[in-house]
Amino acid sequence: MTIKKTGISVLSICAMLLLLFVHVPFTKAAAGTMNATTTPISVYGAWQCSNDACTWGTVRSVAEFDSKNHWLIDRGDGVPSVNLVVLSFVQPLKLLNKTTDAQTSQGVPIGMTSDIVNYFTSHHVRVMLSIGGITYASDWDQALATNPTQLGLNAAAVAQQLGVGIEIDYENASSPNLTGLQAFIDAYRSQEPYDATGNNPAARLTIDLAAGDRWLIPLATKATTDWLTTTRPVLDYANAMVPSKQPSSATSAEANWQEHIDGKTQYSPPIPPLAPAKLTGSLYISNTQGGSLPPECLQFSGSLTNTTGGYVQSVAPNGAGTTNGMLGYMFWAAECPSTRGTCTIPPNTCAGGVGVGGKTYAIPVPMLPLRQS
Repeated sequence: MTIKKTGISVLSICAMLLLLFVHVPFTKAAAGTMNATTTPISVYGAWQCSNDACTWGTVRSVAEFDSKNHWLIDRGDGVPSVNLVVLSFVQPLKLLNKTTDAQTSQGVPIGMTSDIVNYFTSHHVRVMLSIGGITYASDWDQALATNPTQLGLNAAAVAQQLGVGIEIDYENASSPNLTGLQAFIDAYRSQEPYDATGNNPAARLTIDLAAGDRWLIPLATKATTDWLTTTRPVLDYANAMVPSKQPSSATSAEANWQEHIDGKTQYSPPIPPLAPAKLTGSLYISNTQGGSLPPECLQFSGSLTNTTGGYVQSVAPNGAGTTNGMLGYMFWAAECPSTRGTCTIPPNTCAGGVGVGGKTYAIPVPMLPLRQS
């Protein structure tokens, strides 16, 4: 008995010593694997409307603008809530014609001034202008049918003048003019070549796609096939826009984004997979129909920004790209995107939702160079 007990004790001691010996390297290896499969969020931005929905039809003082939007540049600790704002929207036909009227100067809404751009960039928040939107889909059609090359040149000139990037928001679901859009992109890139470093703000050129791959299908097919590849990138990335209403769960939101990553091989022609590193996902922070603002604006804990975070940082490529994780989030939309809706202005700012999320995810401000694969 004594010998048996002693033998067991010796074996137990040996086993414990062995576990102690392997514990440190095993833990480090496990941690390394976990780190390798998740990627920090790079893009954390908001579409920015004005106080007249998304018209930007009046010139605003910086002081007045700040009184409504200060939460974007200060989440409460002096750090911006976001690292990108996209001023929405520029009417494409007016941009082509360099229209000057009561609400427009040389094709750009008069409210999109260098003062407003500098308000953000002075706090290291990147700025872009969105051309289009659902309201201006027919204007995109007309501009692309008229002179898409000149439209691209005009867009590049505005980007250079203001020190901003450009977002393509062309929401023709049935018969988009993809030949014209290709000419627009070619003209833009002739002035502002693709810049993987991100150092040149005007070289940033992105596109909006549907929440998943079941709407804007021709656009998604063309963009994913020709403009968003990791081997021959033309556009920097795509935003999966918000659906018709806020997803009811993280699973629902993630299912939309997964469609882009998987592609739709059953379609004819097929939509190829999109690298997660070329995609952001979008959530509502305003209420376009009125009523209370969503948790994604007011309270990070339990919001979709919170519950989808693991997926956004870890989703694996499925046929395109080599690194895990989407680029990040876009939020629709800051200030007053609808004349009927509830605005993200004091006392109902989004510092508690978007701002806390930015701090939780350690969003880089300014934005760092984006992953390319």
